[in-house]
Amino acid sequence: MPNIKSAKKRVLVIEKKTARNKAVKSEVKTEIKKFLSVVESGDKAAAKAKFPSVCSAIDVAVSKGVFKKNTAANKKSGLAKKLNAMA
Repeated sequence: MPNIKSAKKRVLVIEKKTARNKAVKSEVKTEIKKFLSVVESGDKAAAKAKFPSVCSAIDVAVSKGVFKKNTAANKKSGLAKKLNAMA
């Protein structure tokens, strides 16, 4: 445990940021799992309806600094490929 006042504050701030990042990342993972389960079921209409909400969750994670832009683009691209492969 730090002794210096500013270091103590940094520990508290980092704990808050870690909790927020964990929550945002968990939300994205949950949305992706829901989307993939819809894709697995084969319901293309439901998958198309779910895709924008998944992309939105990923974009929120980018805006909060949890994911980098390229990571988000990679995730969205992979999900779009799965959606388009449902022909």
